[in-house]
Amino acid sequence: MSDFTIGREGASAAVRSPSDLYRAVWRWHFYAGLLVLPFMLSLAVTGALYLFKDEIDNVVHADLKRVAISEQATRPPSAMVDAALAAHPGTAIKFTDPVDPGASAEITINTAAEGNIAVYVDPYSGKVLGALPDRGTIMWTVRYLHSLKYFGSFTRSLIEIAAGWAILLVGTGIYLWWPRKQTGGVLSIRGTPRKRVFWRDTHAVLGLFVGGVIVFLAVTGMPWSGVWGAKVNEWANGNNFGYPAGVRVAVPMSDEHIDHIAKTTWSLEQAQVPQSPGHQHGAVPISLDEAVATFDRLGLHRGYAVNIPVDAMGVYTGSVYPDDLAEQRVVHLDQFTGKPLIDMSYADYGPLGKALEWSVNVHMGQEFGLANQLVLLTACIGIAVLAISAGVMWWKRRPAGSLAVPPMPADKRVFRGLIAILAIGGIIFPLVGLSLVVMLALDWIYVRTRRRRSI
Repeated sequence: MSDFTIGREGASAAVRSPSDLYRAVWRWHFYAGLLVLPFMLSLAVTGALYLFKDEIDNVVHADLKRVAISEQATRPPSAMVDAALAAHPGTAIKFTDPVDPGASAEITINTAAEGNIAVYVDPYSGKVLGALPDRGTIMWTVRYLHSLKYFGSFTRSLIEIAAGWAILLVGTGIYLWWPRKQTGGVLSIRGTPRKRVFWRDTHAVLGLFVGGVIVFLAVTGMPWSGVWGAKVNEWANGNNFGYPAGVRVAVPMSDEHIDHIAKTTWSLEQAQVPQSPGHQHGAVPISLDEAVATFDRLGLHRGYAVNIPVDAMGVYTGSVYPDDLAEQRVVHLDQFTGKPLIDMSYADYGPLGKALEWSVNVHMGQEFGLANQLVLLTACIGIAVLAISAGVMWWKRRPAGSLAVPPMPADKRVFRGLIAILAIGGIIFPLVGLSLVVMLALDWIYVRTRRRRSI
């Protein structure tokens, strides 16, 4: 079959094309790529960068995040907060413990003029090193680009669609790759970059090795999606406020969720924040220093954040989510007595929560250290090359004046089984199903238009 005949809808294409099933799969592989590849290229680039978030932030923001290690004792947290407030007047709402001896402390302040800002303080000298908008580091920017958060909730819903179609792309790609007596393009690459077969083989062979990672990243990225992720999160938490029954206690609960006041895990987004019952007895609140000392005594991993109560019913919330899942922890303290009201770690999550948090940790390159980062970096590079090779391959075979959509099968009944499989995925992932209906309608319009032009 010559390159020129590919994408033509006429009888000659039907005669020279492969089997009807192959053509049907090829057509939907093309449509899936048309929808997904731009997103996959963006996600691959931003994802590759975010794998090394700590390393990159510590280099880009070294003047704020890194300090010279000193033998002198660190200043009390309250002294660091006072220094930050002297430089940037407002209300201190969070204190973040230095993650290591060479790290600065971070104090989040709500200011009248600038909103929430992060002020960095040398824990040894108490010197204010500077400030950024809250979550204003380069890696938070990359994270928001990766999740499309900058572009609103509607655009973020595209992540769910892209993930679903990425799975379809891998499935159809494996079918197209499957050896059919060819001698090359299975595990070897033929030709040179000047020839289309080189890009075809590169795309096919690379897709074979990267496909499994694409499916894993697509599935584990779903918890962040706008519709499916939110509904599953709501279902998973149920009426349990995000906490397993074994760690819930008979204390008043506020209407506030942890996700609204602190960075938290997917499993705890719906967890409600308890109230301090001590305010009913006219008690005097404990200080930030006492709260931090309590969190230290409880053994929270270094680098934990302490959300400071802003009213009489609020609590001190200590939370930390290091690379080691076993060290994840959320502790709420009564601001008057310092008593732990809720103390929960990864070990307390239910089976679904543990599975999801583990998968998310791997997705972010944290679970297996440097090896995890390097494997996913390699996969991200592979995904980028897949997207580029698909574009080059399409351009090289595209006849002038044609979109080069793979030809329709002569017997359109072969679509029934394929569409049935797609429909099942559409039921599980509603936005994917909706996009499938749209693509079927567009394909029908495209075919009708081509036929009218050929008359």
